[in-house]
Amino acid sequence: MDSKLLLTVFATVFLAELGDKTQLATLLFAADSDTSKWVVFAGASLALVATTAIGVVAGAALDGALNPRLLQLLAGTGFIGIGLWTVVKAF
Repeated sequence: MDSKLLLTVFATVFLAELGDKTQLATLLFAADSDTSKWVVFAGASLALVATTAIGVVAGAALDGALNPRLLQLLAGTGFIGIGLWTVVKAF
């Protein structure tokens, strides 16, 4: 197993998911005193696994069809754009 890749993917996804609307929705479900925290955890975990599987399958299907450098540039630009939009919106 490529531990460097594993840690890079983990750190990237972990940081991207912190404080996003998915985490906030999960927090709201878990804050309800009538809900099982384990069921909320299981549902949120399964949803993240399912969306991740879609990303891996789509990435595998596009392997070779897209220039990885271009894809990294587009993704990076998108993340920066969203970050700037978030900062501007805060003011």
